[in-house]
Amino acid sequence: MLGEYRIEGRRASEIAASVERGVGGGFLAPGQLLPPMRELAASLGVNPNTVAAAYRTLRERGVIETDGRRGSRVRSAPATTARGSIRVDAPEGVRDVSEGSPDPALLPGLEKAFAAVACAYAERPPMYGQAPVDEEFARLARAAFDAEGVPAGPVGVASGSLDAIERVLAVHLRPGDAVAVEDPGWGSLLDLVPALGLRPVPVAVDDDGPLPDAVARALRGGARAVIVTDRAQNPTGGCVSEERAAALRAVLAGHPDVLLIEDDHGHGIVAEPLHPLADGAGRWVFVRSVAKAYGPDLRIAAFTGDPETVDRVLGRQRLGPGWVSRLLQRTVVHLWSTGAVDPEAVSAAYGERRDGLVRALDRRGVEAHGRGGMNVWVPVADETGAVARMLAAGWAVAPGARFRMEAGPAIRVTVSRLTPGDIEPLADAIAYAAGPAPARSYG
Repeated sequence: MLGEYRIEGRRASEIAASVERGVGGGFLAPGQLLPPMRELAASLGVNPNTVAAAYRTLRERGVIETDGRRGSRVRSAPATTARGSIRVDAPEGVRDVSEGSPDPALLPGLEKAFAAVACAYAERPPMYGQAPVDEEFARLARAAFDAEGVPAGPVGVASGSLDAIERVLAVHLRPGDAVAVEDPGWGSLLDLVPALGLRPVPVAVDDDGPLPDAVARALRGGARAVIVTDRAQNPTGGCVSEERAAALRAVLAGHPDVLLIEDDHGHGIVAEPLHPLADGAGRWVFVRSVAKAYGPDLRIAAFTGDPETVDRVLGRQRLGPGWVSRLLQRTVVHLWSTGAVDPEAVSAAYGERRDGLVRALDRRGVEAHGRGGMNVWVPVADETGAVARMLAAGWAVAPGARFRMEAGPAIRVTVSRLTPGDIEPLADAIAYAAGPAPARSYG
């Protein structure tokens, strides 16, 4: 069954490590069937429960997957860049409105924050054995959560929202489990879920968030987790309204064992009020990144949730990176404490550009979506043709295929660097590109 490779070990950790060495060294190929637990236990002279514990650890780490009586096998290598490769490179002379990045002019300068943190570091540098979450970071993050109605819970720190979401999924779910995801939704997340061996279940969204009937259908179908973007949904700009939040809470109340993950993608860049879905019961996590408001390279996301989930995530984190740099945590503390970002001003700046484009498209009879954040989502008749026509008109936009599963064709436009003078010509180009391909005659 395993060829010449021999699994070794007397303890569960040793057996799991032996399998991982075999996979890492290429001796155990993706899809290769592993010995039944009792058979391997007999060959190693250990209790079957020891092998069961080893296989459980390997499943939790995503090394193997188990399919009932068909046994356990090495997981196939996941695709990690499937959607990231769906992009349009802007040639010289073409404006790039596809990348989804914030306006550098609206990001705070980091010089003073880094200098202040460096001085404090010189007096008392962080060492091994300290708490992974800086005390002041946790205090400020928790105060902000409290102010916006996020349920009580301990605070953790991850290297961005995607890192936090991955860690939460990994400590609760197993390969093969279904996860309800927004469609259209964040392309990186739509890649992450299958990369973890999980099964994404698309949930339709509108300007007010996920549709309750779609969420209910996914949960009835066996989804073990639901991931919701509370504000500035990527790519549509949707924000969960108060009425929609109430409807979604009612749906989730009927499935108390389901893991709820909320991503506040619009923190610091939208004026829309937050309407959290978690009520503090069951398994839940609320994630808030600083990337959009303070800079994508500040790889920091604060999260809170039920105590068991947060403890599991921090415990697993200690076995890997250990902690998120306290230098970065303290830099964010300085930025928060000094009011380095004015959320109302930033929201107004993005809102002027976003709303201006949506209104201009409406005047041209083109449907467009974007309640919050820095993106506008435009349904089109022919996605490939629309992208090509936009390039010909001097604009590079993001193909909707990066963000959708069952949703219809569309393009995403990032408004963060638009000027007032860009709005009308860009709207003209989109209006031309969004319609049916122009008819042509050939002699």
